[in-house]
Amino acid sequence: MARMSGAEALVALLVREGINVVFGLPGVQVMDALDAIYRDKSIRWISTRHEQTAAYMAFGYAMTTGKIGVAMVLPGPGALNTTAAIGTAYAASAPVLLISGQIESQHLGFHRGVLHELDEQIDIFRYLTKYCARATRAEDIPDILCHALRQLKTQRPRPAEIEVPYDLWSKRGEMAFTSTERLEPIPPDQEDIKKITKTMSNARRPMILAGRGAVKASVAIEITQLAERLRAPVVMTPEGQGLIPCDHSFCGGNSALWLNPFFKEADAILVVGSRLRASGSTQLDLKYEQKVIQVDCDAGELGRNHRIETGISADAGLTLKALLQTLGNKTESQWQEAEVARFRNQLKKKLEKAAPLQISIINTIHESLGDDGIIVPDVTNLGYWCDIAYPVNRLYSYIDSSYFGTLGFAFPTALGAKIANPERPVVAICGDGGFPYASAELATAMQEKINVVALIFTDNAYGTVSGIQRRQFSGRHIGNKLHNPDYVKFAEAFGAMGIMVEKHEELGKKLNEAIKANCPALIEIPVPQLEPPWNTLIKD
Repeated sequence: MARMSGAEALVALLVREGINVVFGLPGVQVMDALDAIYRDKSIRWISTRHEQTAAYMAFGYAMTTGKIGVAMVLPGPGALNTTAAIGTAYAASAPVLLISGQIESQHLGFHRGVLHELDEQIDIFRYLTKYCARATRAEDIPDILCHALRQLKTQRPRPAEIEVPYDLWSKRGEMAFTSTERLEPIPPDQEDIKKITKTMSNARRPMILAGRGAVKASVAIEITQLAERLRAPVVMTPEGQGLIPCDHSFCGGNSALWLNPFFKEADAILVVGSRLRASGSTQLDLKYEQKVIQVDCDAGELGRNHRIETGISADAGLTLKALLQTLGNKTESQWQEAEVARFRNQLKKKLEKAAPLQISIINTIHESLGDDGIIVPDVTNLGYWCDIAYPVNRLYSYIDSSYFGTLGFAFPTALGAKIANPERPVVAICGDGGFPYASAELATAMQEKINVVALIFTDNAYGTVSGIQRRQFSGRHIGNKLHNPDYVKFAEAFGAMGIMVEKHEELGKKLNEAIKANCPALIEIPVPQLEPPWNTLIKD
C-alpha cells in the first residue's frame, strides 16, 4: 500500500492501466483530479464543449482500439448530459469509463440544494452501465476503480461509472491497488462442442453469422479458419464488419437488414456474438428446419430474439478454438466458391439498383479512404446505407450506434477515433439533422488539432421523418424542415477547411483534398430527399 491522495490514486491507476487520454469538462467537483493529471504529465486531457461529446469521444476511442475510453465530468447536469452517449456505449458493448465528481460527502442525502446536487445520481446509471459505484472514503477510490476496470475487460464489455465526492479527492490515505486483470473467460461445455461439430459438419449449407461480440472476442482468425474448414460463407452484421475480408472466397457480405440471400439457403447457422436483433423494420425470420446455434458470453442473449436449437453461453474464442480442434476436416458442405461469389454479387447488384446515388457515394468514400480509413456513419440516410453497403476489410474501422440509433453521435465519436488513431484517416458521415448536435466541437477539433473530415449531406429536413410523413400521413408535414447555415463559412469561422460539393462527381477529389489537409474539414454535399433501405429493399 502507498500513502497518497484520492486524486493521486486515481491517476496512478489510470496510468498503470495504460490510459493516456481523458476527455471531459473541468469544474469544482473534479478540480483535484484534474490537478493530479496535470502534475503527473502521463495523461493527455482534452476539454470538450459538452459532456455528451466528451463521452462520445471516449466511445470513439474505445470502439477503434478495443481499449478503455475515459470521460470525466461534474455531477448533476454534467453527468446527466452524458447519458445519451453512455447509453450508446451500452448498446454497442463498448468499454467506456465515466468518472463523475460528486457533491461533498457531508451533503449527500440531505437535499440541501448544493451546487450540482442530484439525489441518488448513481441510480440513473444503474440502467446504463455494467457496473457503477460511489466512493465514501478516499481509500474507496482505488477499490471501486479497480473493480470498474476489471468489469470493463471481462466478458461482454459495457460502460462503468464511478462517483467521487469532491472532498475525497484531496484526502490522503493508505491506498491498496488490486488486480484489474479480466476474470477468467467461461469455457464451453465439451458436450455442446460435440453437438455443434455434428450439426455444422453434417450441414449441406452451413453458414456463419458474426456480430460485434466476435470482434470483441478477437476471433477473426478463428472465424476465417472455420469458414474455410466448413466451406461456410460468413455473413456479418454491421457491427461485425471486418472479421473476414470482403474479397475472401467465403465472405458472405453484410446481413443487410436480414435480406442477405444466404439466410434463405442455409440449413445450419452458427451465430457468434450477435443478438439477432431486429434491423430497421425487419427481423430475422428463418424456417423451422433451419438449425440455429448461438454462441454468446452473455447468457441473457441466447434465444432472446429468435428461436435457436442450441445456445452456448461461453467465451467465443475458447468455443471456436475447441470447435476447430474437434471438427478436423470433415464437412458435408455443398457450397462452391463460385456460388458464394454469385450470391455476394447478387446482393451487391440489388443494392446498386435500389439506391444508385447512395451506393455511388459510398464507393467514392471508400476509394478515398481505402481499407485503412475509419468511418463513423450517423443516423442519416447515407448512414443507413453505409450500414449495409460500406466495404470494411479491417477491424475497428466502422462505428455505428447499434440499436440506440443516437442522432448526432458521429462527429464527436469520430474525434475520439482520430485521437486514438492519429495516423489513420477518419470520416464522419452526417446529415444536416445530426451534425448540429455537436457542431461546437469543431472548436475542440481546431484547438487539439484533431483532423477529422465531416461529410454533411444536406436536404434541409429531417429526411427520415419527411419520408414517414409522406408515406404514412398523407403528406402532412410538421416539424421536419431545417434552416441550415452556410457550412463553408461555418467551418471557416473556426479556422477549419470548408468545402461545398455542387456535383456528386466532385466528391472524391474534394474528399482527397480534405484528407490531405493538415486541419479539420467540413464538406457539404446537397442531396435530394432519399429513401431509406428498409423501404426500398423490402419493396424491391
